[in-house]
Amino acid sequence: MRDLIWLIPLLPLIGFVINGIGRQVLSKSLVGFIGSGTVFISFLLSCTLFVSIYEARALGETGRISQHIFDWIKIGNLEVSLSFLVDPLSAIMLLVVTGIGFLIHIYSIGYMQHDGGFAKYFAYLNLFIFFMLILVMGSNYLVMFIGWEGVGLCSYLLIGFWYKNSDYGAAAKKAFVMNRIGDLGFLIAIFFILNTFGSLEFSTVFESAKSFPIGDVTILTITLLLFVAATGKSAQIPLFTWLPDAMAGPTPVSALIHAATMVTAGIYMIARSNILFVLSPLTLQIIAIIGVCTALFAAATALTQNDIKKVLAYSTVSQLGYMFLGLGVGAFTGAFFHVLTHAFFKALLFLGAGSVIHGMSDEQDMRKMGGLKKALPITYMTMLIGTIAISGIPPFSGFFSKDEILAHAFAANPVYWVLGFIGALMTSFYMFRLIYLTFFGSFRGTEEQKHHLHESPKSMTLPLIVLAILAIFGGVLNLPEVLGGQTWLATFLSPVFADGASLQHIHTITHSTEYMLMGVSVVGVLVMAFVAYNKYVKQGSVPEHNQVTRTGLAKLSYHKFYVDEIYELLIIKPINWLSVFLARIVDGLGIDGLVNGIGKSSFMTGKGVRLLQSGNVGFYLLLMVVGAIAIFLYGLLSF
Repeated sequence: MRDLIWLIPLLPLIGFVINGIGRQVLSKSLVGFIGSGTVFISFLLSCTLFVSIYEARALGETGRISQHIFDWIKIGNLEVSLSFLVDPLSAIMLLVVTGIGFLIHIYSIGYMQHDGGFAKYFAYLNLFIFFMLILVMGSNYLVMFIGWEGVGLCSYLLIGFWYKNSDYGAAAKKAFVMNRIGDLGFLIAIFFILNTFGSLEFSTVFESAKSFPIGDVTILTITLLLFVAATGKSAQIPLFTWLPDAMAGPTPVSALIHAATMVTAGIYMIARSNILFVLSPLTLQIIAIIGVCTALFAAATALTQNDIKKVLAYSTVSQLGYMFLGLGVGAFTGAFFHVLTHAFFKALLFLGAGSVIHGMSDEQDMRKMGGLKKALPITYMTMLIGTIAISGIPPFSGFFSKDEILAHAFAANPVYWVLGFIGALMTSFYMFRLIYLTFFGSFRGTEEQKHHLHESPKSMTLPLIVLAILAIFGGVLNLPEVLGGQTWLATFLSPVFADGASLQHIHTITHSTEYMLMGVSVVGVLVMAFVAYNKYVKQGSVPEHNQVTRTGLAKLSYHKFYVDEIYELLIIKPINWLSVFLARIVDGLGIDGLVNGIGKSSFMTGKGVRLLQSGNVGFYLLLMVVGAIAIFLYGLLSF
């Protein structure tokens, strides 16, 4: 298996090629089989590889496997190879990307069955998986960057999949442009890394970094640039507005982008580069502050949204903020643990939302739903499980990962814990609000929707059931010692974070304090779930229509704090104005005027000279005499 690592990313690429070339001739069943089958085989290979690494870890080895494919760049002392690295960190990510990716492929067979671009859609999905695997498996920053750019391209193609709708096309462009801003930071960081360490290989860079003092300016610059890249890909302030708009794509795409793949790339990159960030405490502090602010801001926005997918989108931004908070306080394992549990329950919630939209004949407004739990029992139960998990209610998976981050945040700075706790309260409220508005009360849709209301086919409900099981039991991966666990994930990942941990001051809290924090957190989220129940079930409250005037914080939240409008005013309009100025004045009148002026003057000069060629012999003789006199005078004056 160690010699067949290259097959893991190659298989989805083969699926992309076959479905892409044969999209006009292959049947939908064959397209679905090829698209899903290639990812499933990659998943099986990833499982085999994981078992191999697990056995190595059990024997006390690092479990690190590398494979050189070919030399890519060789110029002087610069050598960059296309090579893969699989260690405990990337081995788990391979399982997440291929496993959840396979479930989303299966779900898509039912969800996209009647879409005219079925084969093209599966080709794009396969290509997305391929680039995400390249990102995860790369053994150096340049290979990671290729995967990084690839998932950005595929997100553009998938978000704007229904490109005939101009709004969807605009959303795809927005995601592409905002990701390019972050990608520029990554590219500049690569040049700094190459100049500083003389290599882009992780092993060489991380080993050389040990000799740098904590707080070194060069390391600070590199980590800040990498963090800029992560803010774009993982949707943190200020580069987060693309992600809610990414809901323009098909719902399975939302699950793929928001749960298991693209948005986790930033967290993976920082976790992979943990020793660099540990050497730069200022960068970690900035990451923690940006993370907790993003978590609060996005949660506050989700409180009043009525589009079921928009609520989940802002929820994703908020949960990513928690992951960045974990990274910022040095809880690299806790942040990665939340990546895993979030992949389970957020993929479940998005696919559940897709099942609701499918049953409601493409309706996404929760104000037009209600009372769906009888018509969609499997969707209801699985989404309820996902809601309990994301809210942090034990013993479901989200409780363990969220509380591990909050415990480390409390140890580092109690203010972080307070802000994170407030975000958790809002998370519980808006998620149970979603459940109650969608599945409880009376049906608020049309008679036509009520007539066609039905549970989704098995190809859509089976992935929901599998993800629900993972959302329930995923927490056992890293049960804390305070609850009698062995922190398996932390032990398994310890070789990856060992160098950073050796330079890091670990903040700890007592078991009694940890019990208290858990208790306060659980009581708080339960109270908010009850508040939501009282408001939307007992009182039967339904959010106001768009035309209703809102005031105060409710107005700010409903209008997403006018962030897009502020960006439009401060960034987009000035850039557009500058572009028009450069086009009309500098380019049109200046550059074009100069070039066209030279051309016109040459033309007019030639036209004037042509008039002198009249064919009159007397006129030619006159010119000869004038010329001779001119030469004579010039010579006389010169003498």
